[in-house]
Amino acid sequence: MRQDIGKSLGGRNTKIHLIAANEKTPIVFQLSPGQAADDPEGRVLMTKLPDHYYNSDISLAIDKAYVGDKIRGQAVSYGLNPVVPPRHNRKEPWEYDKELEERRNEVERYFRRLKAYRRVFTRYDKIDVMYASFVSFAMICEIMCQLC
Repeated sequence: MRQDIGKSLGGRNTKIHLIAANEKTPIVFQLSPGQAADDPEGRVLMTKLPDHYYNSDISLAIDKAYVGDKIRGQAVSYGLNPVVPPRHNRKEPWEYDKELEERRNEVERYFRRLKAYRRVFTRYDKIDVMYASFVSFAMICEIMCQLC
């Protein structure tokens, strides 16, 4: 069984990669080892989007960890509008919607709420299926809390 527990500077950990519609609605997520690069994982995750999101001209606010040309090109090829600021040392910076980019912290706040669940934060589960199941459970609980 897979165990996406990797070694990084912070010790053994797992990354949760997420595409969310807004601060309350996750669409798709996946796990990766802590030392895995974000850009390749983001490209794989984008292929798991449901078909009705493609060619819909939806803005896709992307974390700076996913700032590579490949992921931006993939988003454009899927008909999505990538919203991510270029790195400050980029020789050819691109234009982006600064107002939408400021809303990117909504997803960060969502992660903060997920990590309030101790089992998500500490990853007691050694097998990915169990950990992903509890992450899904925490997401469902967050959705239910929003409805109350």
